[in-house]
Amino acid sequence: MKQMEEKILRDGQVLPGDILKVGSFLNQNIDTVLLGQIGEEIARLFAGDHVTKVLTIEASGIAIAAAAGMAIGAPVLFAKKHLTSNVDGDVYSTVVHSFTHGADYNVVVSRDYLGSEDRVLLVDDFLANGHALRGLIDLCDRAGAYVVGGAIAIEKCFTGAGDKLRAEGMRIESLAAIEAMSEDGIVFRA
Repeated sequence: MKQMEEKILRDGQVLPGDILKVGSFLNQNIDTVLLGQIGEEIARLFAGDHVTKVLTIEASGIAIAAAAGMAIGAPVLFAKKHLTSNVDGDVYSTVVHSFTHGADYNVVVSRDYLGSEDRVLLVDDFLANGHALRGLIDLCDRAGAYVVGGAIAIEKCFTGAGDKLRAEGMRIESLAAIEAMSEDGIVFRA
C-alpha cells in the first residue's frame, strides 16, 4: 500500500533493536485518513472471504481492526491482555510474547464472542516474530473458528516470521512489507 510506505518513510523512525516507531500516525496519534484507507484496503483484499469477525490483540491493533471491521461490515473482537472484572471466567486463553514489551501475556476472549460459526480475519499493526498471530490462531482453534487470514499494517520481513506462517498455509496480507531497515533507511519488499 503506497500510502503506508510513504507515511513510514516520511514520519517513521527506526530505533535500535529493530524497532520502527510509528506512534505519530499509526498506534498512538492516529492519522484517521490513513486509517480509513487501511480499512478499505483490508476490506478489498479479503472481499471474497465472507469474514464474520475481525480479531486482534489489545491495544495497538484495535484501531486498525475497527477500520477493517467497519469497511468489511463485520464486528471486531479484541483479545484482552489481562482478565478483568467485566470478563467472566468462561474464556479462551493463550500465552503470547510481545516483541515490543519483551513480556508474556495471557490473552483471553470470552467464549460468548468467538465460536465455530465464525470466519475470522486476524488484524494487527505489526508482524515481527509472529507470536501475536500464532496466539490469535490458537484462540480461534480453541473456539473451532475458521481463520481466513491475517491483515498486517507493517511486516518486518527480515525476521522471517511472515514467510514461515505463509509456508505453513496461512494467508498473510501486509500493507507495508519491510525487507530491511536501519537509521540510514528502509527498504520495502517489491
